[in-house]
Amino acid sequence: MKILYLEDDLNLSETVEEFLRDEDFEVVCAYDGQEALDAIYSTSFDLLLLDVNVDKINGFNLLRELRDAQIDTPAIFITSLNSINDLSLGYESGADDYIKKPFALKELSLRINALLKREYKVQNQVMPLSKNIKFDIYTDELFIDEKKVLLNQKELLLLKLLLKHKNSAVTFENIYQAVWSFNETHSYMSLRTYIKTLRKYIGKESILSIKNIGYKLV
Repeated sequence: MKILYLEDDLNLSETVEEFLRDEDFEVVCAYDGQEALDAIYSTSFDLLLLDVNVDKINGFNLLRELRDAQIDTPAIFITSLNSINDLSLGYESGADDYIKKPFALKELSLRINALLKREYKVQNQVMPLSKNIKFDIYTDELFIDEKKVLLNQKELLLLKLLLKHKNSAVTFENIYQAVWSFNETHSYMSLRTYIKTLRKYIGKESILSIKNIGYKLV
């Protein structure tokens, strides 16, 4: 799982980054709002951890901009702002959770894991796709008959997006936004190739084509 962590306190940033890496997360650190925004527009993340009082763009305004741009990556605010008004602003800007400083690293881990499970609508770390196929939502690994399947980055991003919206149609627009970086040109033919590869692994009947709309994992 890839996490964007926005925090301008270098000591705290290093501590949390080290902890998350020990928990097997991939972490990209940003130290001001603009740096975080640039990273989010150029890279696909599974989770955003955002401080509020940072330079250039504060956390509330940053997340509000992302939500206005239809970027729905789960987000947790980690901040010393602890009034009910601050809490209200955090959720109104589109946050999924809110952690008050100081906090225990174990609490952070529990909240991240709970949010990711909720995002995939599962109770456990491993998400079964069929009798012999499963996906590990923390390590981003697909297994068939207990053997790991190697997917390229875009195939993996596409599979994760379809899993998060299982049994619902995912539009071409949402797919292009989630799978291709901000500075990349998306390609319908490339998307069809990625879909073909995923169908080879998890079954042709598992991914439905919705005419003129997109795809649906069933």
